[in-house]
Amino acid sequence: MKTKMLGMILADGKGTRLGKLTQDQAKPAVPFGGRYRIIDFTLSNCVNSGVRDVGIITQYQPLTLNNHIGNGASWGLDGLNSSATILQPYTDNRGSKWFEGTAHAIYKMDYELMLEDHIKNNASLTVAVIDVPMKEAHRFGIMNTDVSGRITEFNKKPEHPQSNHASMGIHIFNWKRLRKGLTTAFSTNDDMSDFGKDVIPYYLKSDERVFAYPFSGYWKDVGTIDSLWAANMEFLDNDDILDLYDRSWRIFSKNPIAPPQVIIDNAEIENSMVVDGCYVDSMVKHSILSTNVDVQKGAQIIDSVIMPGVKIGKNAGIKHAIVGENAEIGNGAVVEDKDGRIGIINDFQNLTGIVRYDENTIALFWFNSTDQDLILNLQQAAFYAIPDLVKQLIMRTEKDRVIPAKNGIFEKITF
Repeated sequence: MKTKMLGMILADGKGTRLGKLTQDQAKPAVPFGGRYRIIDFTLSNCVNSGVRDVGIITQYQPLTLNNHIGNGASWGLDGLNSSATILQPYTDNRGSKWFEGTAHAIYKMDYELMLEDHIKNNASLTVAVIDVPMKEAHRFGIMNTDVSGRITEFNKKPEHPQSNHASMGIHIFNWKRLRKGLTTAFSTNDDMSDFGKDVIPYYLKSDERVFAYPFSGYWKDVGTIDSLWAANMEFLDNDDILDLYDRSWRIFSKNPIAPPQVIIDNAEIENSMVVDGCYVDSMVKHSILSTNVDVQKGAQIIDSVIMPGVKIGKNAGIKHAIVGENAEIGNGAVVEDKDGRIGIINDFQNLTGIVRYDENTIALFWFNSTDQDLILNLQQAAFYAIPDLVKQLIMRTEKDRVIPAKNGIFEKITF
């Protein structure tokens, strides 16, 4: 397929709905499933589909993503007849143009089958779609089609959707037609930076042959905290549709060299995934421990996703939560959900005390917090379960200059 199709992955993705998990990295770089990052699935789909030349367009916080992809060797894209090229935005004397878009889904898909459909329909543009429940259709870009599958109308997050054919954000273009449209738009200063807002409506308005390609396999948007947590938990199901053990469609990734996992005699592990480099002396139930996670004696981890490099202290408790890369959870610290919402600890965030709350109370214990650090830590706490309470706490701190008296201890504040 090398001579037929070039792969382009839009990996901008600020990922604002993922909160602090994307504060220092683009959404496609967010860890997933113990040893992967979100972009691994799109890259692996390219390789498995025979697409051997792939461009990755980065923009927002690209360092983690650039380091992860490198020269594409982890996906076999570093050979004589293959390539993985990082494409950075740039400006010239004609000004600058920035795109909007990102790879933010977990899925397996054979792009070659989609290309065959594209050629059969003599299409200028083909958009992959998946049927979603009508009650959720308002959250997606919806394609309305005729009986032949030709797209007649596109509605971005419609209030009253007419169909449930949701765009998957996967497109096949005829290059000459796309290039003509982009160069014309650039010369006339028309905006073509957003697929849903600009490009697809331009094709439809120009009466181009635009078709939908129906997809019925596994596809999960992981652009929110809840969906990211749920997709990770599905890995632990016995009937996991994604099936990472399928040798005919492997998911590749760049993995650090890590020692074998160490499970201490007293550890209790039930229905969980424990990856290389982990040290476990605790209870782990229905959770994912990613690479190089250290869990000390007496800790309890339930229904949670622990991302790479996390250190969890003695007797800590984590329930229904996501802990970001390299975070440190101190001895006795408790992170848990509230009313079914996912608890979040940010990447590189050090929590060294107890976090407990009810309707009126929150107690935060931070180690060695300065005046400025305290406010920063409160802002980074990102407890989605109680946003109003955290906001009140931040406002009170900034207004009254309430500073911890000793070792960063900010004792109980009741409203």
